[in-house]
Amino acid sequence: MSITQAQADAAIAAARKTADAIGVPMNIAVYDDGANMKAFVRMDGAFLGSADIAMNKARTAALFGFNTEALYDFVKPGGTSPGFDRTNGGLIVFAGGIPVHDADGRLIGAVGVSGGAVAQDFEVAQAAAAAAEVQLL
Repeated sequence: MSITQAQADAAIAAARKTADAIGVPMNIAVYDDGANMKAFVRMDGAFLGSADIAMNKARTAALFGFNTEALYDFVKPGGTSPGFDRTNGGLIVFAGGIPVHDADGRLIGAVGVSGGAVAQDFEVAQAAAAAAEVQLL
């Protein structure tokens, strides 16, 4: 099963609400379990260049099933997989991409957020992922 439109809509709504609360316009992407875009919103005032970053964060989290920042250890200086971030058309290895799982823990998609500081992106992505998972109940 892949992320549904209702889940994608819930993720976008939660991300927008959180971004508004912190006063940072964001680009918000939701991808399915095949790493295909399901939904995308560029809030008014969000950086144009961050749109691609948000999409790549969601795609990275969907491809690997990990938060994007967890992949940094592979590519950091002295890491086990230098150049890993340049595979699959380019991966993002800093916070803001979070996988979404169903009630049984299976990967069904991912969210990616960009437009603020890394910690802000992560906060908004957490809200989006949580809202998508709540829609399963």
